[in-house]
Amino acid sequence: MTGSLVLLNLAGAVALLLWATRMVRTGVERAYGDILRHRLRRILRNPVSAVFAGAGLAVALQSATATSLLIGSFAGAGIISGTAGLITVLGADVGSAMVVKLLSFDLGLLVPLCLVAGTGMFLTTAARKWRQIGRILIGIGLLILSLQMIGNASEPLRDSRLLPVIVGYLAGDPVTAFLIAAVVTWLFHSSVAAVLLVAALAARGLVPAELGVVLVLGANLGGCAIAAVLSRASPPASRTVPIGNLILRGSGSVLVLAGIVLFEPPLHMLGSGVPAQLIHAHILFNAALALVGIPIAGPIHALATRLVRVSVPETGNLAVAELSALNENALDKPAQALANATREVVRVCEAIEVMIKRVIELYVHADEEGIKALAALDDRVDRRHAAIKLYLARMTVHPLSEDEALRCQELIGACVKLEQVGDIIVRNMLVHVRKKLDRGLEFTEEGWRELVEFHASVAANARLAFNVLVSRDSETARQLVLEKDRLRDMEKSSNQNHFARLRDGSVKSLETSSIHLDTIRDLKQINSLLASIAYPVLEDQGLLRDSRLKAS
Repeated sequence: MTGSLVLLNLAGAVALLLWATRMVRTGVERAYGDILRHRLRRILRNPVSAVFAGAGLAVALQSATATSLLIGSFAGAGIISGTAGLITVLGADVGSAMVVKLLSFDLGLLVPLCLVAGTGMFLTTAARKWRQIGRILIGIGLLILSLQMIGNASEPLRDSRLLPVIVGYLAGDPVTAFLIAAVVTWLFHSSVAAVLLVAALAARGLVPAELGVVLVLGANLGGCAIAAVLSRASPPASRTVPIGNLILRGSGSVLVLAGIVLFEPPLHMLGSGVPAQLIHAHILFNAALALVGIPIAGPIHALATRLVRVSVPETGNLAVAELSALNENALDKPAQALANATREVVRVCEAIEVMIKRVIELYVHADEEGIKALAALDDRVDRRHAAIKLYLARMTVHPLSEDEALRCQELIGACVKLEQVGDIIVRNMLVHVRKKLDRGLEFTEEGWRELVEFHASVAANARLAFNVLVSRDSETARQLVLEKDRLRDMEKSSNQNHFARLRDGSVKSLETSSIHLDTIRDLKQINSLLASIAYPVLEDQGLLRDSRLKAS
């Protein structure tokens, strides 16, 4: 077999490994994403449980990177502290290492079982959850199959004359080997895939233990860099967790690399074979890093915060460019005009999403400049709302099909609801912000946590509503309406907890009682308006009842 063909087979096997990992992660996120998010918010308050939760989440998602980005978004939204988020990501790194160990076993029998069962589930049912479970099983089957393909594809490399030269050079230059492994891992966007590839090559006798451990350390550096790079467009507060993990895990891998070069530790103690030694070194490194990282997570997160310069956004950051997609020349072409109106409504959605996110930040860091900026953004929403209504009204002068007329009414209705959401934020919630600022009030820790969790759910539902408006996906619309019922239960629970604190004589609860209750009410009203965006889609699919009342 020629060298080019060997490399092609190896590249194909690695590509299948990456794709299979993505399939498993996508299936878990779609089937259990909401459940995981809701439960994590409660678990991550304790450092020990945060480590185990992070490990479990990384095993489920087959990715420490996905876990880091998710936890970073939680920290950015104020659901958890940045320190707790960093501890959770350290646990995720341990869980990712355990995934490598699990996949190192002989699991060949699972390939046909997972593929048959997963394909059967995916093709024979229309239930979303079962289809995603089928996707997960198919992904696991392909994942194990890809590892077998990597082993088979690398077998001819034993007879290669060039490979021993490359391996010999890298073994004599551990720094270069370390950096190459980091770059390859970043290109793979998966430390699991990179470490499994090194272990597979080591199993064929192509990589010695000393070089393998250096490559594994490089994979750890590249793995923590992935989330830091992918989060660069996120709000600063969401970037502190990935950046903190990069600081801690990156510096740890460099220090361990220096120790290996200087002291040459006895790697044979880690296992009987080279692949086992590499995998155990990977697990040991991440477990030790978690133990060391827990007590210093606070200072590391503070350093990361200074690096990304977390601050209250300036007025310019709230600005939405005054551009319009409402082309007057397309009014006599209904399909094109509706597309233009949809684009403009999406811009209103973006402005509303910014307003929803920023208003909760003003509850913590209120200032006149931030309040005025949010009010100015609402004025822009009002102007866009008026322009869209006028544009669609002028479009209806021309002949429309039934579907076009319905879409026109749907866009007008959605735009009205979005404008009402902006009014609630400015006319109600900003009043609460001013009241809290003027009186110097503070929420109780429990009360503030309830508000943040409720707000995070509303923000997530807002994104669902905006997706429904564009995609008209019935499953997403149904999920959005189900979330409305869940938030109703959250409101009842929050109010009960608040009154319990009042009975216990909490001074802070008494001082902030009206602000707390009114904020929950306003957020629930916003969520109801957003959920109603899904009604036309469900009605069109025949999935909406005429009334919630029981027949008399």
